[in-house]
Amino acid sequence: MALFGLVAVAVAFVAWRVNSVLVYDWDWSRVLGFVARFDAETGAWVSNLLLQGLFTTIRLAFWGTILAAIIGLIVGYWRTCDTLALRIISRTYVELIRNIPPLVFIFIFYFFISSQLFPALGLDSIDRDSPWVDNALFRMAFGEPALFTNFLSGLICLALFEAAYITEIVRAGIQSIDRGQWEAGRAIGLSRFNLLRDIIFPQAIRKILPPLAGQFITLIKDSAIISLISVQELTFLASEVAATTSRVFETWILVAAMYFALCYLFAHVFARLERRASRSRR
Repeated sequence: MALFGLVAVAVAFVAWRVNSVLVYDWDWSRVLGFVARFDAETGAWVSNLLLQGLFTTIRLAFWGTILAAIIGLIVGYWRTCDTLALRIISRTYVELIRNIPPLVFIFIFYFFISSQLFPALGLDSIDRDSPWVDNALFRMAFGEPALFTNFLSGLICLALFEAAYITEIVRAGIQSIDRGQWEAGRAIGLSRFNLLRDIIFPQAIRKILPPLAGQFITLIKDSAIISLISVQELTFLASEVAATTSRVFETWILVAAMYFALCYLFAHVFARLERRASRSRR
């Protein structure tokens, strides 16, 4: 209760300072109109820019986590394998990503790699009017077809960046298993693949899952960076709303609340899953 009281006092103090020093005229109605709007044609409320940006952020987090987890599991295994070439490749990837600022990495990938790779793969020439693309399921999973290549570029960029950290989580989880279990598995004739699948990885996954959940929440927050390459997620659209309405404080306070609610929701879900998993192990 004391902590909540201190937070309430701090919020009240900041609000008082804003009103007394900046003499700011608060107007939430203009910003809230960009969360949802009433469509006169359909007679229903529909999502507006900020809510659409939030949906794009969730899409990026969902697909980015899947792709980053796949890359991280493979490269994390390479970090622990006996093949020197694979260890060198995986170590180079991790050190390269971890020692380049995210902003620099995103610009390099977007302007020098994806701009060359996507045309070569034919992704720029996808028929957006095709029934495979122009349908409700595709829009729910990837957003507007016209912005698909932009979304895909940001997704791959974000996944590659986050996968470097997942790689180290996987490596640490595998190496945390006692070496005696490796030797015992080899002694009874198990191959390295069977040893990993049946003995090592089932134990390592229990240690990997909690930091992976934290990395998922980190990915949600890091998705704001790719607004710099015009991916229309929450931060990018919030910048447009702030510029359009001139309601800077209201816009960014609302966006901060949306990020907090999203991250807190997933943190609560992962905490419950972790407690349930710990009870099942007992």
